Amino acid sequence: MQIKKFKIPFSVILLTLGILLGSAIQKVMSSDNLTQSISKFNDVLSLTQRYYLEDVDTDKLVEAAINGMLNTLDPHTAYIPAKQMEAVDEEFKGAFEGVGIEFQVVNDTLTVVSPITGGPSEALGIMAGDRIVKIDGNSVIGISNDDVRKKLRGAGGTKVSVTILRTGVKNPLQYEITRDKIPLYSVDTHLMLDDKTGYVSVTRFAETTTKELTDALTDLKAKGMTQLVLDLRNNPGGYLNQAFQIADLFIEGHKKIVYTKGRRPDLHFDEEYYSSEPSSYEKMPLVVLVNRGSASASEIVSGAIQDWDRGLIVGETTFGKGLVQRQFSLPDKSALRLTIAQYFTPSGRCIQRNYKDKKDKKDYYEDAAKRSEKEGDNLTHSTEKDSSKPIYKTNGGRIVYGGGGITPDYIIKADNLTDYSVALLSNNIFYTYILSYLESHGKEIKEKYGNDLHKFNNSFKITEKDLESFISYAKSKKVEFKKDEYSKDKEYITARIKAQIARNYWKNEGWYAVLLEADNQLIKAKTLFGEAKNLAKIK
Repeated sequence: MQIKKFKIPFSVILLTLGILLGSAIQKVMSSDNLTQSISKFNDVLSLTQRYYLEDVDTDKLVEAAINGMLNTLDPHTAYIPAKQMEAVDEEFKGAFEGVGIEFQVVNDTLTVVSPITGGPSEALGIMAGDRIVKIDGNSVIGISNDDVRKKLRGAGGTKVSVTILRTGVKNPLQYEITRDKIPLYSVDTHLMLDDKTGYVSVTRFAETTTKELTDALTDLKAKGMTQLVLDLRNNPGGYLNQAFQIADLFIEGHKKIVYTKGRRPDLHFDEEYYSSEPSSYEKMPLVVLVNRGSASASEIVSGAIQDWDRGLIVGETTFGKGLVQRQFSLPDKSALRLTIAQYFTPSGRCIQRNYKDKKDKKDYYEDAAKRSEKEGDNLTHSTEKDSSKPIYKTNGGRIVYGGGGITPDYIIKADNLTDYSVALLSNNIFYTYILSYLESHGKEIKEKYGNDLHKFNNSFKITEKDLESFISYAKSKKVEFKKDEYSKDKEYITARIKAQIARNYWKNEGWYAVLLEADNQLIKAKTLFGEAKNLAKIK
């Protein structure tokens, strides 16, 4: 085997930069030890590249070394390869360029789940359920998800042609789509639950989240909202500045919302954030929904609301991520996301769960799912009274605890699905069944309900015959019917089928409007506004 001529690759410089950044913040070595460590790594990489039995990919080795180094730190410090950074940037900047569709590949066919609001596909009239069979004249039957993105995304102003088959239309439809900037929304939906109760779902904290939420609240207030459910369930977090700005919408005066502390004051990672901007929502009764998937920025918002007794927190104890990361861009467009500080709620709580006794990251993440909680009223936080966690007090003198997420004031567990329902979901049965269902019933639904979601939600029913058809369809897709489990989850399955139909016509608003009626955590939240009003001393 011919041995390659050795050169120090660019990736070694990348690794060195990462180590230098880490040392500037953690300062765990003397400069002599750092120089020796870098020299040792260069020697090992050089010897491996020169003498190893087979050719080696030095970039791959360096990335493995970076990941190995970071795995000895906390679970949230991470290296992000260049090929993943584009998707990460899109998610938090709130936009990308393309044709603007949500899609799935169903039975080898590229199927439009929904055109994205404000995108070019929606403007042209492309519809949910449309099947794209050609892109730029070439068949795309059997296309992969990655290839869909490669073919449909592109610079704004460029064009792509698609051939579409649509139920009820005899001949294929031809569209030429001009790519454009596509918004990625972090406010998933907002709607009125009744004549006075607004509901907003926030899925992450991105660059545009505060504006999106403000716009949603303005719309709901115009529709009569006098009380609000803010849903942060399964929101993994995002930008800290967005979290404090959103908390500021609900907290009056000049009050501390969150503060951060790093190891070294000279690096200026110690910051404090206070409410400052007046808003019309500071005296509105508020309930915040959280669960085990609510993390980071979600915990900043819910922690501030709880510490100031501003509203009620309802659901399940949050994930417990109280570490602050800063992203350092590296020369090859990869990035180092490094923990630089801890954040604290107004009462002084750091809600970070213990990770040092976990054997690895998998164990750390699974630990949150194993948590056992007793349901019910937890306003005095007696659920945690025997805990070894540090004790703090809210503005009103209630005891709360640090070191393990935000524990709700009312603990309401989400309904656990049976294995049968899990199999239906994992095999995509609800979506694919509705595709075929709408081929037979779509015209009738459209004629009867038009654009009236309220009428659909109140009067459309999934019949026993529909359920039998659904079960039969699932069997044909190798999902074994389990009678007892089906009976247990029948209400959920029925609601999910109806919600899937509603999403086809009314997008996320239709989806949520149906599913929320069977959501036990939300149902409880709606009964607690009197308690929330008393806690916040709202007259």
